[in-house]
Amino acid sequence: MEDKLSIWGLVLNASFVVQLVMLMLLLASFLSWVMIFQRRQVLRRAQNTLRDFEDRFWSGIDLSHLYREVNNAPDQACGAENIFRAGLKEFTRLTKQPGVDPDVVMNGVQRSMRVSLAREEERLERHLPFLATVGSTSPYIGLFGTVWGIMNAFRGLANVHQATLASVAPGISEALVATAMGLFAAIPAVIAYNRFSAKSEWLLNSYETFADEFASILYRRVHAA
Repeated sequence: MEDKLSIWGLVLNASFVVQLVMLMLLLASFLSWVMIFQRRQVLRRAQNTLRDFEDRFWSGIDLSHLYREVNNAPDQACGAENIFRAGLKEFTRLTKQPGVDPDVVMNGVQRSMRVSLAREEERLERHLPFLATVGSTSPYIGLFGTVWGIMNAFRGLANVHQATLASVAPGISEALVATAMGLFAAIPAVIAYNRFSAKSEWLLNSYETFADEFASILYRRVHAA
């Protein structure tokens, strides 16, 4: 009896539908943890590279020299560097055209940096919808398994002349395991989604601020020329 009421025993003795629900939740939990570790590494690297690049950018180095450096050894994980390369590349291309209007140059530069910023947003927020889906649906999937298991438990009582706690406990216990697994999958996913969303928003705001400051520098340069 004790073996049947153990967690492993409850899983093995559960009905097929409840076992399928548990398998889905276990797979969702595994995938969410993989994505949690992957997103954590990506966002941490993005934050570190942002700080390093801004230190180089504001150190007084010549922008052309900095552009050559980052072009020779590009770091795709650095969003600010990608925005810088996109903006200065477009700026250089447009200013080489004779008689080009400064406003046309700046419009092209800002458009190029907006495209690069959109790519960074897509990269930072990748897989976050999956974490949100796991966090919002796992409790309901677990609840479905619980309801199904309890239905089977009470249906089994119809064939028993005298209902006892011993006859009801295994069915209800295996049903509640599904709810526990749903919460086990949902809670880390929700916490990770909220944390990563906040970190992504902070990084994107930093990228936008950098793009505005860089555009101001190029604006002064093109009008001075």
